[in-house]
Amino acid sequence: MKTRLQILSLLLLCAAIPAAAQNEQSPILIQRTVPVLGFTPPIPVSLEGFTGVAARVLNFDLYVQGFIVVPPAQAQYHIRGTDAVNVSGTVALANHTILARSYAGGNTRAQAHAFANDIVQAITGKLGISLLRGSVARIVFKAQAANGNGKIYVSDFDGANAQAVTAEDTIVAAPVWTPDRLAIYYTSYQLGNPDVFYHDLTTGRRRVVAGFSGLNTSASVSPDGTRVAMILSKSGSPNVWVCDANGSHWKQLTDTAGYDSSPCWSPDGRWICFATEIRGRRELAKVPASGGQLEIVRTPGAPNPTDPAWSPDGKWIAFTCQMGEFDICVMPANGSAPPMVLVRGQHPSWAPNSRTLIFNRPSGGYEQTLSVLDVFTKHVKDIPRISGSDSEAEWAE
Repeated sequence: MKTRLQILSLLLLCAAIPAAAQNEQSPILIQRTVPVLGFTPPIPVSLEGFTGVAARVLNFDLYVQGFIVVPPAQAQYHIRGTDAVNVSGTVALANHTILARSYAGGNTRAQAHAFANDIVQAITGKLGISLLRGSVARIVFKAQAANGNGKIYVSDFDGANAQAVTAEDTIVAAPVWTPDRLAIYYTSYQLGNPDVFYHDLTTGRRRVVAGFSGLNTSASVSPDGTRVAMILSKSGSPNVWVCDANGSHWKQLTDTAGYDSSPCWSPDGRWICFATEIRGRRELAKVPASGGQLEIVRTPGAPNPTDPAWSPDGKWIAFTCQMGEFDICVMPANGSAPPMVLVRGQHPSWAPNSRTLIFNRPSGGYEQTLSVLDVFTKHVKDIPRISGSDSEAEWAE
């Protein structure tokens, strides 16, 4: 994790392609206003005709995007279909069909994800999270054994099709995607020191980007993929540094006396938000990515903040706070309202829709489980654990 504990201890699949669409009309949208840090009731839908994998995928995808499956008599929208050969289905509102789709290519799981994406867009007018650039949405995370060593994995966002991308039995942490989703950065003790590696997922080749004496960790890639922020202790205290994507042209952005952690970029690439220590207290702060004056990001009522994550639309900052236990909090990025504590857990990462988070929470003993949270309904679904303790997930954008 990118929290203080980590710093101290650390010191795919093609998606289905719509084959046909018939009787498809403009969506009838139900306006659902979301007050600042307010919550909305889930959209009730019925789901009929689907079995096995298709039913499970549709239930999962819809639940973590603000829907709830209810009996037909209680539903506002009616989803009917089949997965007998390929996935196909319709969505109706008041006997009016607003979506009719059938899918070919890929397997049943991919087709069901594609249908879920289309359902979300038909009902809400917004893009779903199930697909990203034509493929099932992916996450990267670490799976850790009881001895503290682990591996970096990539998988679909619901945990399916997981693959280990590292093989060494060593401490690993803080994996993040490049914007093109073709590579990742992560921290590894493979060479006996916490170093930041760049790992090409296409070729399997990797190289050290930051291997300075001391701490090198918590890489965060700029939205355009050209720069990387990370935490280095090469000048003394762990501070925020930036470099070009290939590990050149280093620049120190902070020079705090305590320790900094968990840098993340604003979606416009102008700011870097991070956790720091000021007068003995943990705080969130931000600094211009080109260098400049540090600004405190107040989190009233949410002490000991860390792990900030800026939403892709720029409106929200999610983070971990600690009030005895670790909790996931969300607040407006402009500070117009205090944070709202949502659920027990750590290490939030936003989906591209800026309303769904993936995070990890305790599941017994040392183990952590990845979970998906719809912020505005507080719907939470756990992802099946891959190996040991799964944590520090990042959503591909």
